[in-house]
Amino acid sequence: MATKNLNRDTRTDLLLAAERFFAHKGYAAVGINEVLSSAGVPKGSFYHYFSSKDAFGEAVIERYFEQYLAEMDEILSAPDQDWATKILAYFASWRASQSFGDCEGKCLAVKLGAEVADMSEPMRLALKAGTTKIVDRLERAIIGAAADGSSPFTGDARATADALYQLWMGASVMAKVQRSLAPVDTAAAVTRQLLGI
Repeated sequence: MATKNLNRDTRTDLLLAAERFFAHKGYAAVGINEVLSSAGVPKGSFYHYFSSKDAFGEAVIERYFEQYLAEMDEILSAPDQDWATKILAYFASWRASQSFGDCEGKCLAVKLGAEVADMSEPMRLALKAGTTKIVDRLERAIIGAAADGSSPFTGDARATADALYQLWMGASVMAKVQRSLAPVDTAAAVTRQLLGI
């Protein structure tokens, strides 16, 4: 059994352990006992923090997006860079996060998106809320790139942000299927073409 990290609280330890398991095995294949064991948390403690496995899954998704959005915000707020450069840096970080063996939680939305959408309405809504916030940021970045002249884009920024996110999600799934980054590289080329950068 793993030893609990004294620098974090028990709830966070459980969420971090579950994020790794869910990203590797999916939601349905993960048992609460293996998460508890990995986090070094006694079995009786789980229901002190979460009312059910679905509530736990929802909390894992919410925490994942908090971290993801913080990283995205850091990339998109880089000083001394135009918006087109920031957009390309964001998608470069997406490409770098793709791994065929273990994505270590970096691809949780890709892993859980299709699996839990029909299983749990609260988890589906947590995924929807998180992905909407990503698209919101992409939309602002596209508008920013057009405004600062780093992109000649003149289209519908919201529709394009939606399309780009969907493109990259699909490319990430295909990268796993093909065990190749070629689909992600194609998404990068289409992104540059759509935005003229």
